[in-house]
Amino acid sequence: MDRIDRELLNLLQRDASRTNAYMADEVGLSPSSCLRRIRRLRQAGVIDRIVAILNPAKAGRRLRAVVTVELRLHGEPNTRQFLDLAAREEAVTQAHAVTGEVDAILMLRLRDMEEYDALCHRLFQNRTNVARYWTMMVIRTAKDETAIPLE
Repeated sequence: MDRIDRELLNLLQRDASRTNAYMADEVGLSPSSCLRRIRRLRQAGVIDRIVAILNPAKAGRRLRAVVTVELRLHGEPNTRQFLDLAAREEAVTQAHAVTGEVDAILMLRLRDMEEYDALCHRLFQNRTNVARYWTMMVIRTAKDETAIPLE
């Protein structure tokens, strides 16, 4: 990956709706060369997907929560089973197995506390492998970035 690839990726991360002609002009390429580079980056898996990032409040998901989870039974199959269960939940936007004192971290986007309560019942109380969980409701966000820094 060279400097032009990184510039294209930075442009795409900031606003992927820009036209190919605009991006080509920004990095000093012809539109056909720019399109070839972007296709190559997609084929190589550098570009995973192109999405629209919604305003959570306007999409009806005003509440944000971070949940740490301690499992009763450890090991890859148990962790994978819990993460698969969590990943099926609409409100779970991220589910991670982690190192440290807890086994998993979930990031939630919720409509309201009723949705949170129902999710807790399904994920943590219905004969699941969860020993304990702790929820932190986000009151303010200083940074919420999707872009991956490139040199």
